[in-house]
Amino acid sequence: MPRKLFVTTALPYANAAFHIGHIMEYIQADIWVRAQRMQGHEVHFMGADDAHGAPIMIAAEKAGKTPQQFVGEIAAGRKQYLDGFHISHDHWHSTDSAENVELSQGIYRALKAAGFIATRTIEQFFDPVKGMFLPDRYIKGECPKCGAKDQYGDSCEVCSSVYTPTDLKNPYSVLSGATPEMRSSEHFFFKLSDPRCVEFLREWTNTDRLQEQVANKANEWLGEPKEGEDGLGDWDISRDAPYFGIPIPDAPGKYFYVWLDAPVGYLAALKNYFDSGKAAANGSSQSFDEFMADADCEQHHFIGKDIIYFHTLFWPAMLKFSGRKTPDQIHVHGFLTVSGEKMSKSRGTGLSPLKYLDLGMNPEWLRYYIAAKLNGRVEDVDFNPEDFVARVNSDLVGKYVNIASRASGFLVKQFGGELNSFNLGDGEQEWSPMTFHALAARESIVAAINGLDTGRALRELMAVADFINQRYDAAKPWELAKKPEAREQLHAVCSDAVRAFAVLTWLLAPVLPATATKVAGWLGLPQPLKLSDLDGETPALPTQVKPYEHLLQRVDPKMLDALFEPPAEARPIPGGEEIAAEIKIDDFARVDLRIARIVKAEAVAGSDKLLRLTLDLGEGRTRNVFSGIKSAYANPSDLEGKLTVVVANLAPRKMKFGISEGMVLAASEKDEEKNPGIFLLEPHSGASPGMRVR
Repeated sequence: MPRKLFVTTALPYANAAFHIGHIMEYIQADIWVRAQRMQGHEVHFMGADDAHGAPIMIAAEKAGKTPQQFVGEIAAGRKQYLDGFHISHDHWHSTDSAENVELSQGIYRALKAAGFIATRTIEQFFDPVKGMFLPDRYIKGECPKCGAKDQYGDSCEVCSSVYTPTDLKNPYSVLSGATPEMRSSEHFFFKLSDPRCVEFLREWTNTDRLQEQVANKANEWLGEPKEGEDGLGDWDISRDAPYFGIPIPDAPGKYFYVWLDAPVGYLAALKNYFDSGKAAANGSSQSFDEFMADADCEQHHFIGKDIIYFHTLFWPAMLKFSGRKTPDQIHVHGFLTVSGEKMSKSRGTGLSPLKYLDLGMNPEWLRYYIAAKLNGRVEDVDFNPEDFVARVNSDLVGKYVNIASRASGFLVKQFGGELNSFNLGDGEQEWSPMTFHALAARESIVAAINGLDTGRALRELMAVADFINQRYDAAKPWELAKKPEAREQLHAVCSDAVRAFAVLTWLLAPVLPATATKVAGWLGLPQPLKLSDLDGETPALPTQVKPYEHLLQRVDPKMLDALFEPPAEARPIPGGEEIAAEIKIDDFARVDLRIARIVKAEAVAGSDKLLRLTLDLGEGRTRNVFSGIKSAYANPSDLEGKLTVVVANLAPRKMKFGISEGMVLAASEKDEEKNPGIFLLEPHSGASPGMRVR
């Protein structure tokens, strides 16, 4: 029976671009989603940005932007990654949305009404300069165990000790450098320790919702505490202003901790998707509330092993005791390593997904390689460059594509591209052993993909490809083509090989969607490909073939060398500041340098470093630019009328004194205290405002 599936991937934190770990997870989920769609199931695949929290608030402030502007710029860069690797989310949203406010506050109210919210006063460090309570990671000091300096407030990177920020010696705020003060504040807690909650979670985690390794870990957390240990602790779900997040109802100055509203973002994305009409366009006849109340609706989450605690304890408990549906399945994967090591750009083990695409590497190579490594268990996946080249070239080109390239040529030249007749009735198997073998493997391969054991699925599929190539070679069609009396046998062998290749394409389609679409067009297969098209005595297999065109290229090992090439190092200049890392001409071309005339220059009240410059760039208007050159120009009006060079396409920056619309260029020494000279760039006479510097 068709299933109704609500599928999500973990929400990336909106303070940076996607990394390869995100892409691995999205590829795993996308393959599974595509397979479900091919089986006729109704699938709604959601993604969203995790947009709240102190780190984003602080990063936005440093960038001179609002949190919404900061998050918006990060979100705008998502599409190139998702499209680049053929990730097929039906909708992408954000936790900073009206839907998430409504749902998060609604869940909180329901939990409070059910007796699962408590308040208590806690003490924590407060930054008197920034005027905010400090998260543990924004406090540093000396390790209380080994004395190492500059250690974070929760653990020591030198001796691996774990402690609380109050244990640090000589603590200081990472944000301001000030010595933090201990202050009290009322916080809100979700009573995870409530016996009702513990009982529910013990039952919920001991089902097939979780992989065995994940269930075992959850049982450790839920087990009876040993003597001297605390049981399952209550969860602090509040943060004090200033904080970028969702306000807690009836609690002025209090906000939900980001990990409360982040998973609610799954539901918010789905609600926005349904309310926008996209769900209806995707085949759903229900509203958001009807869909979530439907007993047949299944909720599936794909996550990494680092966020198991939140998704197997907090999240199901929040949903259960707020009267909502709990997840049907949590699919957990491990991390991605490179040649057995953690990612490191400096060591040449950093795998940038955008660099991969920019080098022109086929995204389906990576999709296939990752799929071949995944097995449905919580194990790390290792990317080995040599293995990547060998596996892709051997499996995809040497085995899979090789079938089509060899057999189609005979069919086009000898039979006008027509395949011989085929059905699954009696007596046909003798003439179509390759096709029958491929069809017979279908059930096992699909079952492995459904169970997220794509590694096994692809091993079985490549075993079928080996069988096809072996049978084809044994028939020696190149010799049959020389014998007029063997014409019928030649036709049968080549037709059988192409039909079997088509079956392989059906089964590879979730992994290689772009290649499958290309093959479907080449062979005239029904699109989109559905597994039901292979049912019955006359499956929708090809009846003719066009002249062969390349489907997949081999991996050039030089591409892997370029992919893992360490970033260029800065070059020293004796007695001066080192030259920055190498860039390409395209990088320089993105910077628009223009000649500008200084119309007015004046000191900025309240600033020891800034001058306010009014610049004419020949635009028919003037620009306002703040420049830190006050120390070099005791009389700012001396600059008026002079020409200089300005970065014209720099994003406007909101500053305390106003908006700065560019940046003028000046030369200075790195150590300005020892060498305080600042020298504004002046072009030769003859230059005029608006000219571009190239």
